[in-house]
This record gives sequence, structure tokens and C-alpha cells, in this order.
Amino acid sequence: SAVFLSSLCVVHCLILPIVLIALPAMTSLAFFSDERFHTWLLFGVIPISLFAVLFGYLHHRSLRVVVIATCGIMILLFVAILGHEFGGEKGEVAATVFGSVLVAYAHIKNLRHRRSIYRGNKTSLKTLS
Repeated sequence: SAVFLSSLCVVHCLILPIVLIALPAMTSLAFFSDERFHTWLLFGVIPISLFAVLFGYLHHRSLRVVVIATCGIMILLFVAILGHEFGGEKGEVAATVFGSVLVAYAHIKNLRHRRSIYRGNKTSLKTLS
């Protein structure tokens, strides 16, 4: 779900402006272009990401995954709070996409580490029997 939310952030930032320009009749999607949408996404991304990454860390002990996810979350928080003032609209979009990609990458690495540990335990159980 965290990878999905990060991907939703990227799609929102890259695709929605094009859709709103190309199809003016779809202005009912204005909620998605509102700045509060980023804030609501963060309410989903942060707790899910923290839970998933910290729970994964307890299994695989990869600090790299935690650092990457934390950097991505911090970038998303910074952009949600001060992004438009620092980089303008284009800078805000670029930073949001970068932060979202970092969070998604961290979740994918987290999942791969957990799967490799599970496979390793499964293999070691077979050799014991």
C-alpha cells in the first residue's frame, strides 16, 4: 500500500496537470489539484511507510532501507510545507516526484530483503529435515 501511495503521488504530480489542461470539462477533479491533496496523501504515506519500514528493519536489519525511506519522507514533508515557496511549481513537482520515488524504492528494497530472509529460512528448514 505504501508503494501504491507513492506511485499515486507521482501520477498525481505528472499526469493531473495534463488531464486538467486537455480536458477542461474535468474540472470536478479540482480537489486533486488542491494543495491539501498532498497533505492528505502524507497522512496515508507516513504511518504506512513508518510501520512497513520499521517492521521490515526488525527482520532484515538493513539501515540503508530506513535511511532511504526517511529521506523520501522528509522531502515529501518539506515539499508539503514549504515546497512552493522554495522551488516554485516545477521545483515542487520535481521534489515531490523524487521523494515519492525514494519512498517507493525503499519499500521495494524492504520487501525484497524480507522475501530473501523468508526464502533463506525456508531453505534452512528444508536442510534440517
